[in-house]
Amino acid sequence: MPIVTDTGFAPDDLDMRFATPEEMPAGGPFGVDLASDTDLDPVLARLSEIAAIRVAFPSFSDGRGFTIARTLRRAGFAGRLRAAGHVIADQYAMARRSGFDEVEIGDDLAARQPEAEWLARADWRAHDYQRRLGRRPDLESA
Repeated sequence: MPIVTDTGFAPDDLDMRFATPEEMPAGGPFGVDLASDTDLDPVLARLSEIAAIRVAFPSFSDGRGFTIARTLRRAGFAGRLRAAGHVIADQYAMARRSGFDEVEIGDDLAARQPEAEWLARADWRAHDYQRRLGRRPDLESA
């Protein structure tokens, strides 16, 4: 499975065990897998112990993962944040703006949407229409 970053496709170098919020081990660091309908309270209470969070996107039309990412970043999560599943190249800029560091996609999606399609959206700061209209000064520091 390729990992999509601002520089294109990369192998998965995140070597850690991921647990669900219900299975989080005592002490950190560890990774957490979140479903799009997860109650974030247990995760938010232990953010300082979590090294990475992977948020599932069950379909490209389910945008709850973007809200989860923004909530985690606003709560102070500074670890690695990965969107995983049905995220398409057209959503890459939104994923980055909402706080994701990277996107994990399947080999089948990588074949249908090759690296060049993702790289066309890699300059995610330049493609924010709200900033171009002068409506989002908070993104200037993003």
